[in-house]
Amino acid sequence: MMHLFQWPATPSPRHVRLVAVALAVIAGACTASADAGGRMSSQGAAFTLTSSAFQAGASIPSRFTCEGAGTAPPLAWSGAPAATKSFVLITDDPDAPDPKTPKMTWVHWVLYDIPASAHALPEGATAQSLPAGTREGSNGWKKPGYGGPCPPIGRHRYFFKLYALDTSLGDLGAADKEKVEAAMKGHVVGHAELIGTYEKGGK
Repeated sequence: MMHLFQWPATPSPRHVRLVAVALAVIAGACTASADAGGRMSSQGAAFTLTSSAFQAGASIPSRFTCEGAGTAPPLAWSGAPAATKSFVLITDDPDAPDPKTPKMTWVHWVLYDIPASAHALPEGATAQSLPAGTREGSNGWKKPGYGGPCPPIGRHRYFFKLYALDTSLGDLGAADKEKVEAAMKGHVVGHAELIGTYEKGGK
């Protein structure tokens, strides 16, 4: 049996230093690999959520708000983990009612059991045009479906949060954001996020 490394009977300080450096390099490589694995999908691509209607951090066009038609913006995603069995989408505003003194998070959209085969939601998505099998939760107005931004004061941030789950949740009844989040606890294998902003008056 061939030995790649033979430890001398009486190791010198130089030998000790060389072994310590080698172990540090190996440990660092393992850590980097684990970190990359936590942020990347099995295909090596980042899990991302985008919209053709607005860029990340930019203003959401008024047609998707209460000052326009109030329809849902188009969304698309890629790089989901291989273990994904379904997706959950939650859209909320943590700046309500005033970004300077926020007191609550207002929920604009809750979807769950979006099939793993889905990669997008069309502009103006409704119950009839959602991917087959998708279930709707209730928003802050206690209704299913999308409710557009309608900030009473100031510029608010709107978080479109897509979660990849290793299971389907099944029918949760009249589920709101809290109920969906409780059901998906322990099943999230990936998370992608898109943030848009809006202030009334076309500002």
